[in-house]
Amino acid sequence: MRNLTPGGTFYVFKSMDENFLQSIEDLAERDGRFKKDAYLFIYDALQYTVEKLGKTDLPTEERHISGRDLLYGISEFALDQLGPLTRSVFAHWGIYKTRDFGEIVFNLVNAKLMSKTERDNIEDFIDVYDFADEFDWKKRRANFKRLPA
Repeated sequence: MRNLTPGGTFYVFKSMDENFLQSIEDLAERDGRFKKDAYLFIYDALQYTVEKLGKTDLPTEERHISGRDLLYGISEFALDQLGPLTRSVFAHWGIYKTRDFGEIVFNLVNAKLMSKTERDNIEDFIDVYDFADEFDWKKRRANFKRLPA
């Protein structure tokens, strides 16, 4: 399990070394659609989701989560970390719809910075939820726990 430490708005993995961070920065710059912070946030949200689903102690090959589970983990983690600013922060990072998260994930996969299974594909991330509805802070703040505790 990776150790999490506070790092600004969200958590940054202690185990992310300079080469890894440079790879993320290079990827974000090469792609141009999403900011580096969006890529780092995906890693934090992935760790959050794996922990929330109780898969942290499983062997690596059994920790896989679906695109749909990741998206709902992103939603919970974002609302927890960013609260009512979630949509604004995502827009600043270039993220406007669930497919954008998939694009980031598959950019990471193609750069060999994240892995996937044969069953995973970009379609898993298309139109899973509407941002306006999903990140409506007034509606969700009292009850945004969707993943099993």
